Order: sequence, then C-alpha cells, then structure tokens
Amino acid sequence: MKRVLFVCSQNRLRSPTAEQIFSARPDLEVMSAGTNHDAETPLTAEIVAWADLIFVMEKEHRNKLQRRFKRQLKARLVCLDIPDDYEFMDPVLVRLLENKVGRFLP
Repeated sequence: MKRVLFVCSQNRLRSPTAEQIFSARPDLEVMSAGTNHDAETPLTAEIVAWADLIFVMEKEHRNKLQRRFKRQLKARLVCLDIPDDYEFMDPVLVRLLENKVGRFLP
C-alpha cells in the first residue's frame, strides 16, 4: 500500500480536498498536512518520514518542506502548481487534482 501525503499552507482547502478524493482508493493510505504552524494538521518530521509520495500544491510548500525536513525527506516530492484559488471540494479543484495526481499513481 502506497502512503501519499498532500501538503499546502493551512491544510484547510486544497490538501484536505485531495485527501478526501484519494482516500477512497483501497491501494492508498492518504493524509494531508500544512506547512504553517497554525495549520489544521501541522507538518511534522514523523508525517514526512511516513510518506512514500508527497504532493505539494505550490513551489513555496516544496521549498519549506525541503528546508525544514531535509533529513526525513525520502519520498518522491511532486509540485502540482495549484494556486490557493479554490474552496474545499470545489469541482474545478477536484478535476485539477484528479488530472495532475493521477499521472503519478498506479
């Protein structure tokens, strides 16, 4: 089973949407976290070490993750380039995530 992590800043809109969409797949373990300290689920070294594949929404998230968790980062890291322009479960966001993430999953 592949462990997939979705990361954004606050962990309130984009990454929880991705978590909800992809958690329905029986071949994946999915969670989401945020790079900010006040995120719903703040990113920790343990969460980073847990993941086999990490999707970040923006380059800024990738840079923060690489800086703060360099030693724990063993997973493949993919930047989706999805701006913070969407509400939770916005149909346009759902389609974007399905299209962009689907390429990297079996």
